[in-house]
Amino acid sequence: MHSLLSTVSGALRTIGEKVLAGDRLTTSEGLILFEQGSLPYLGALANHVRERMHGNKTYFNRNFHIEPTNVCVFTCAFCSYSRLYAHREEGWELSIEQMMDIIRSYDGKPVTEVHIVGGVHPKMNLAYFADLLRQIHAHRPDLHIKGFTAVELDYMFRKAKLTVEEGMTLLRDAGLQSLPGGGAEIFHPDIRAQICADKVDADGWLYIHETAHRLGMHTNATMLYGHIESYAHRIDHMLRLRELQDRTGGFNTFIPLKFRNKDNDMSHVSEVSVVEDMKAYAVARLFLDNFPHLKAYWPMLGRQKAQLSLSFGVNDLDGTIDDSTKIYSMAGAEEQKPAMSTTELVALIKQAGRAPVERDTLYHTVHDYSDVSLESLLADPTLN
Repeated sequence: MHSLLSTVSGALRTIGEKVLAGDRLTTSEGLILFEQGSLPYLGALANHVRERMHGNKTYFNRNFHIEPTNVCVFTCAFCSYSRLYAHREEGWELSIEQMMDIIRSYDGKPVTEVHIVGGVHPKMNLAYFADLLRQIHAHRPDLHIKGFTAVELDYMFRKAKLTVEEGMTLLRDAGLQSLPGGGAEIFHPDIRAQICADKVDADGWLYIHETAHRLGMHTNATMLYGHIESYAHRIDHMLRLRELQDRTGGFNTFIPLKFRNKDNDMSHVSEVSVVEDMKAYAVARLFLDNFPHLKAYWPMLGRQKAQLSLSFGVNDLDGTIDDSTKIYSMAGAEEQKPAMSTTELVALIKQAGRAPVERDTLYHTVHDYSDVSLESLLADPTLN
């Protein structure tokens, strides 16, 4: 790594020395990495940090998604998924019984997590979802329930006339165990006003996650990149997350999410290149020094780019994800039917030269596949 520093000078060399020493980067240094860092240089630094933190391990989990509805009261310009409540006949609305049927379809299968997110439907209120959580937990208490973006939660709590603390406590007691990171988009108000003006703002998003952390719940964080934001907006976004993580330590992972432009109000905005994708991951790994994990959501990137991201700071590829999530497939992601068996996901990681480790939601090891051959995996019917 020290020989790498001889290839650069000035600010980039100083930043590289700080990374090798384990020192925190400033916002101006993060911006320099975006603006001046070559992809090989960023990748080498990010991979160094990744291997310092996790060695060669690459995590995944066995999960499935439930999307209660794509009917939504909000109008986000980048969204290809939702249908306005006034036109809800164009969308879907699942009943609690239909969602429980999905839960029951996984009885006897070794999944560890259900991920519940969807549109903001005015009739699917706090009491409705608390009932769903209780039924899921009663039916399968070992299944970790990760659910509801801060956007969904903010609407639920306001409609129920409860404080964030009261609402989060109610859902936690009903069975909710952690929060996904959706709805963060870009925190800066100038960008938020243009792409998602009518939903919870940055302070509201951060406060909901801080409250969850105080209640003993872990959460994830995301950033929607590659649209109308600047590099400075990305650094501002990550700085706010880093500052909250300093206070609470409650974030598990950071997930950069690529803007996709199919069938939405921002279709005129071109998607960024794979070079920009990898740069986003690398700078995130270098700047977010207090986030333990960096995740690439493989259905969004596609399998080959997800493999590539493992050389740019990423140490988690999300889960097996049964063929249910439509948020990215409807926006034009490479994976139109996002499902991989455990064998396929382990093979994907091994082909990238990494060590696959199945985790639970909180990153406890379920099974280490590092020394398991692909032949023996293919012979195990429980993994396919």
